[in-house]
Amino acid sequence: MRYVLVWIAISLSVLLASCQNKETIVRIHTELGDIRVKLYDSTPLHRDNFLKLVREGFYDSLLFHRVIRDFMIQGGDPDSKNAPAGTLLGNGGPGYDLPAEIKAPHLRGALAAARLPDPVNPGRKSNGSQFFIVQGQTQTDETLNQWEQRLNIKYSPEWREQYKVKGGTPQLDGQYTVFGEVVEGLEVLDKIAAVPRDANDRPLEDIRMTMKVE
Repeated sequence: MRYVLVWIAISLSVLLASCQNKETIVRIHTELGDIRVKLYDSTPLHRDNFLKLVREGFYDSLLFHRVIRDFMIQGGDPDSKNAPAGTLLGNGGPGYDLPAEIKAPHLRGALAAARLPDPVNPGRKSNGSQFFIVQGQTQTDETLNQWEQRLNIKYSPEWREQYKVKGGTPQLDGQYTVFGEVVEGLEVLDKIAAVPRDANDRPLEDIRMTMKVE
């Protein structure tokens, strides 16, 4: 009996460890393909809020309403769901903000929360639903040195190497909450970022999304 109890205890420990180590993955589906993102446990407020909205179907049929090649693609504005062509978007949200959880760099594929600018948002709180995915460009030691000085930050050797190999948007570091990263579908990110757009960076052809937790 004692051995059975020991075996049960070990099995429960293994199961608990497995659950704790399980990555939280969300699939973003578009007509141009799917993007799978991993959410960070180090930003629990943003992680849990994003999961809540995904499970409620909040993002379904919303648009990637702002795309800038070599920079990022942005979505999550509820006003985009039925917005006529040419409508300026980017001011909508779920009616609340999130406290900043600024930690990670804006490497290529970073999933980050959009927000209002510093003059009206000195606490750098995140919009409750709008997000962007970084495309960016590869960096050099020279450009990274410049951003360290301008932003008063210091890159670790690992982050510096990733910026040089993968690329990203270091000019945003320390200013926005990065709460996840793309684990599959970077080619889809590139396709979306390259579509024709209007003067407000809205795609001329609507790019709708649906999401589900895997």
